[in-house]
Amino acid sequence: MKMNNLSFKGGTHIKDYKDLSAEKATERMEDPKIVHIPLDQHIGSVCEPLVQVNDVVKIGQKIGSSSASLSSDVHSSVSGVVTAIEEMYTTDGSLSKCITIETDGLNEVDESIKPIENFKSLSFEEKCDLIKGAGIIGMGGAGFPLHSKLQSAVGANIDSVILNGAECEPYLNSDYRVMLEKTVNIVEGLQIIKEMLNAEAGYIAIEDNKPKAIDAFNEIADNYNNVTVASLVTKFPQGDSTRIVNAVTGRRIPSGGRTSNVQCTVTNVGTVNALYELVSEGKPVYERIVSVTGQGVKEPKNLMVKVGTSVKDVIEYCGGFNDNANKVLSGGPMTGNTIFDLDAPITKSTTGIVVLTEDLEDTRLESPCIKCSRCIDVCPQFLMPNIINAAVNKEKYDLADEHGANDCIECGSCSYICPAKRKLTESIALARKEIKLRKK
Repeated sequence: MKMNNLSFKGGTHIKDYKDLSAEKATERMEDPKIVHIPLDQHIGSVCEPLVQVNDVVKIGQKIGSSSASLSSDVHSSVSGVVTAIEEMYTTDGSLSKCITIETDGLNEVDESIKPIENFKSLSFEEKCDLIKGAGIIGMGGAGFPLHSKLQSAVGANIDSVILNGAECEPYLNSDYRVMLEKTVNIVEGLQIIKEMLNAEAGYIAIEDNKPKAIDAFNEIADNYNNVTVASLVTKFPQGDSTRIVNAVTGRRIPSGGRTSNVQCTVTNVGTVNALYELVSEGKPVYERIVSVTGQGVKEPKNLMVKVGTSVKDVIEYCGGFNDNANKVLSGGPMTGNTIFDLDAPITKSTTGIVVLTEDLEDTRLESPCIKCSRCIDVCPQFLMPNIINAAVNKEKYDLADEHGANDCIECGSCSYICPAKRKLTESIALARKEIKLRKK
């Protein structure tokens, strides 16, 4: 079944630069000599280390865990020896306790990795325990544990499971490659979630700038019960879960609400691929596809990278920097983070490493608002970013709250479109933090 030309109100069209790596098949990067595996790659409680310095570990061995319900276990991505457990900076600039492992080149796989043949017969909670134990989180960048998402959806009468294959961020192609290369896995993973939640409908939502992926799913969708391929108009931020739900089902999530409030759940395509690999192979998440791209890297590639590999090693594997390289991002230019330490490790939620050049940077200074209302036109949350920005500049955070600052998703569309280069997104993010502090 097909659905075409779906969209949402607001948003903006951005030059995407996806052609730099889109049609490059995923290449497995050789294992680095050392990996630094963070114990907090997810939203929720930090894992405690299950190993000590000098311990020998294998690929897929569990090395970090937490008893908290909102957490996700961590596994070794290589075989080797633990040489340190200490804090280091991650790609988002935060300090994280990391387990450092020196690889031994033996590539020994942990004995626990084997297919889960009785998965269907297990209870819902038993399945969630396995998912938590495999470290499956949202692999589109959010990092929310999958088992927690499924648990929160129980009792919400979910009727629609939507797979997010929009990948609306410029440059990034990791979701695109997994859709082309793991098409059947993804639909099988969708079926697993539908069965767990007793949901009737399944949708695979893909922006229409990915016709090969749309065609690949259309070829097999009819082999499955009630699976629809939904073609979305290419527009940013189409990949936001609220926008996906609205475009695919026409339902609007209330202010402060969740997708489950309108009987939907949204999951990234890479996440359900990981779910299928858990069931079919017993494989936990210890590697992922990362788009290494941008005008500042010599050989843009899509790589299968072991978690814990440093950004420096990844860039060197792609030929290194071009002479005019200026900035390195984790994720895309709209919602990603600037990386200031190239020793920072790749995590389960690292979608891409983007290297920008000097000529792409807009160096114009911020100037007064010209009241053109473009920021209002593009805001997918129907906010007035200019008004909130003015309130923040006067430190009137109560006024910013009244105008819906907390509903902002920080997509960056308003800042991108502003001809005066106002720091709209940044000011609203500041307002949200201040409002949260004042309400404690």
